[in-house]
Amino acid sequence: MALNGIEFLVMLAMMAGLAVVMGRWLARAFTGEAHWAVERLSYRALGVDPAERMGWARYGLALLLSNAAMMALAYLLLRLQGLLPLNGLGNAAQAPDLAFNTAASFITNTNWQSYSGEISLSNATQMVAITFLMFCGATAGVAAAGGFIRGLSRASSQDVGNYWVDFMRVLWRVMLPLCFVMALVYVWQGMPQTLSSQAVVTTVEGARQQIILGPVASFETIKHIGTNGGGFFGMNAAHPFENPTPLTNLLHILSMLLIPSALTVTFGTVLARKRQGWVFFGAFLVMFIGFLALVYGAEQAGNPLLTRAGADQAISSTQPGGNMEGKELRFGIADTALFVATTTAATTGSVNAMHDSLTPMGGFVPLAQMMLNCVFGGDGVGFINLIQYAILTVFLAGMMIGRTPEFLGKKIEAREIKLVMLSVLAHPASILGFTALASLWPDTGASLSNPGAHGFSEVLYAYTSGTANNGSAFAGLNANTPFFNTTIGLAMLVGRYLTLLPMLAVAGSLAAKKAVAAGPGTFPTATPLFMGLLVFVVLVVGGLTFLPALALGPVVEQLQMLQP
Repeated sequence: MALNGIEFLVMLAMMAGLAVVMGRWLARAFTGEAHWAVERLSYRALGVDPAERMGWARYGLALLLSNAAMMALAYLLLRLQGLLPLNGLGNAAQAPDLAFNTAASFITNTNWQSYSGEISLSNATQMVAITFLMFCGATAGVAAAGGFIRGLSRASSQDVGNYWVDFMRVLWRVMLPLCFVMALVYVWQGMPQTLSSQAVVTTVEGARQQIILGPVASFETIKHIGTNGGGFFGMNAAHPFENPTPLTNLLHILSMLLIPSALTVTFGTVLARKRQGWVFFGAFLVMFIGFLALVYGAEQAGNPLLTRAGADQAISSTQPGGNMEGKELRFGIADTALFVATTTAATTGSVNAMHDSLTPMGGFVPLAQMMLNCVFGGDGVGFINLIQYAILTVFLAGMMIGRTPEFLGKKIEAREIKLVMLSVLAHPASILGFTALASLWPDTGASLSNPGAHGFSEVLYAYTSGTANNGSAFAGLNANTPFFNTTIGLAMLVGRYLTLLPMLAVAGSLAAKKAVAAGPGTFPTATPLFMGLLVFVVLVVGGLTFLPALALGPVVEQLQMLQP
């Protein structure tokens, strides 16, 4: 166990080092004046003016309409899949409700899949629809973070930048170069990268076996760097073609955390408040380490019911001990727990184990992280979600001492708090509202593999994953029905746009305000005290909001398991 602790510390140290490098690179991309030639060509192709200055409303509208157009295009391609080339397996078009769910899923950076990739999609749709949206959804989130940070950095201004400039710079300077290099590394590690749909081989026993192939390496790069998470194969990152070696497992984890952690450094660099950026990084890290310790401890402790039955679940030189159900032996409990904590902290959704097989408290961790939605969070939006809690924290602190709250040299007034609360409340309203509806829906029982508390957890997890734009699942739920495809698709759209757009409005509102000098009564926010208070507010607000639902699911299941 000591070695596992050292492994966790080394990974976190690598993440912090990469965050500095990537954060500075993103800061240069967001603040540079010169446009690359390929970016100028892109502006001309789209017919947009890179010199246009956009207020938050124009910026948000450009994001929303472009995302809607790309979603519609992906829906059309999925409905016409049977007519497209590169379909060697002859996969039919997706049904209307499934195509809506898939298109909504990938444009919102959720990548929830109500289908198994290798038997539902062709190589054409995997590349032209799915991989295309994985790039665009992730890039839009990071671009929005760029506009948001720019808004926070300005005073007496109606300008938060140009959405198309931010989008193209993130795409051409960050996503594509990183993914190209990483794809070469993945091919070196043994991932397939081919346009062939299958290979038929003869096994050592003489039988013929069909092996599904495709452009897996390029898919995996944006899957993790873009905090997307969709699987080329149904087994996702547990499949040896998607995750063949310990090195690829580590690279997957670092890729998921790369941009979410780096945006704290970007923030500190752009605003010339590096200490403030590290305070936000520290808040991310404190929550992440706490949840990692919880899931690792729960899985390593194993199942008390098996212990009472006489099973030996102690770690030893001959066995990993603990709860190994649904896990790959090649990863073990430590690397699985690290992957579980990372994929839901960064709201990626990629999995290297079956989350449905986690212990109740092990399953509590991914649920809780997605409910909070700011333990690093997805590309761009995770940092924005943390800032909403930071504004809420300074508001509460200001009210306690009887002063008008201030944040980054701007006064926080009623308009900003109303917008923040709209964003804060949209998240639980979607999760709890759709979960309640599904619990009352007459056909829900037929989709469940488990009754009782665990069955409720499966439904709760589905809408939490959809709303948090995560995409992982407990997988005991058959979500490929018209009801679940439609409602989870709607949850994804709510979770993406009804939380993001109000915060862009907050950035626009703060950009228009005059900067005020810090006074004796100003609550300092670049301190360990504020970091602790911020984490406290995140946990209390999230805990009070979701505790009743969690009590009906993993908490009661854990208590039932402990009964003699």
